[in-house]
Amino acid sequence: MVNAPSITALRQDLAAEALRLGFAACGIAPAAEDPLRAARLEQWLGEGLHGGMEWMESRAHHRRSPEGLWPEARSVIALGMSYAPARDPLALAGEPNRARISVYAQGGDYHDTVKKALKALARWLVAEADKRGLGQTGVKVFVDTAPVMEKPLGEAAGLGWQGKHTNLVSRDHGSWLFLGAIYTTLEFEPDPPGRNRCGSCSACQDACPTAAFPAPYRLDARRCISYLTIELKDAVPLEFRKALGNRIYGCDDCLAVCPWNKFASSAHAMKQFLPRAELAAPRLADLLALDDAGFRKLFSGSPIKRIGRNRFVRNCLYAAGNSGDAALLGPVEALLGDPDPVVAEAAAWARGELVQANRSS
Repeated sequence: MVNAPSITALRQDLAAEALRLGFAACGIAPAAEDPLRAARLEQWLGEGLHGGMEWMESRAHHRRSPEGLWPEARSVIALGMSYAPARDPLALAGEPNRARISVYAQGGDYHDTVKKALKALARWLVAEADKRGLGQTGVKVFVDTAPVMEKPLGEAAGLGWQGKHTNLVSRDHGSWLFLGAIYTTLEFEPDPPGRNRCGSCSACQDACPTAAFPAPYRLDARRCISYLTIELKDAVPLEFRKALGNRIYGCDDCLAVCPWNKFASSAHAMKQFLPRAELAAPRLADLLALDDAGFRKLFSGSPIKRIGRNRFVRNCLYAAGNSGDAALLGPVEALLGDPDPVVAEAAAWARGELVQANRSS
């Protein structure tokens, strides 16, 4: 029989240890399946709103619930690490010859930082459970790369709620939380789930440049700029290219306009997530000149590295085409003969846009 006072005390100390390790939010959710959550996942996949992210569908049976992935799991420790920015994420919207990189990707790779802290917390939990006579404890840690529904689990654990932009919103940290989870065989008392506080606000819906929200709380990934610039391997459809503006990796618009961000403070952000100077407002001309070696060097230790040089330069070419800056014609034309056909096509499109813009000006 589980010692109730011991596991209650362990839960309290767990929150303190999580805070010490850099987590800004910690909560407990049950590991059992939530039928409504599972039904929403199936509907989203059934409508094809996940686009080309085949992994979402291929392991849907594991995503349905923590127990579906690991039958021994009894509780989920949901954790959030703040990356609240110090400057306005939309500040570069009026500087078309500069590239806009999503806030989360301007610093170090969050996978490394969050996973390191999760592993440390999991080791602490196993040792403390044994020390307090709670027996052998099983744990598994997850950050974004496993079939885990971090956002719904974060809501179930009381970290916040899934807003109309489908991301987690926290009363204390706004939309700026990296999420991770520890599945454990310990049966903790769950926290009350997060309460939806979006009300009648539609700021995130109104801000989306590509109308990626068919309805509040529903995202069509195929129209989302984050999907188009990061996940999509082929050419971005023509209908979305102008809407990309100077966004070359991800998009912060729906997050940045959330009114709850007024409570978020960059003082709570981990130093590993602070923007690198060369990524805060990079010049498109410099990025267009990157070969594979230069790309790898510039983005060493960055989540951007995973999309590779070709997809990245493709994005920069769309931004160049949208800039209207005649000074970018040279760097764009240098890529017309690129070995990658998607890059070459993007260069031809960008050249046409620039020529037309400067002819009419």
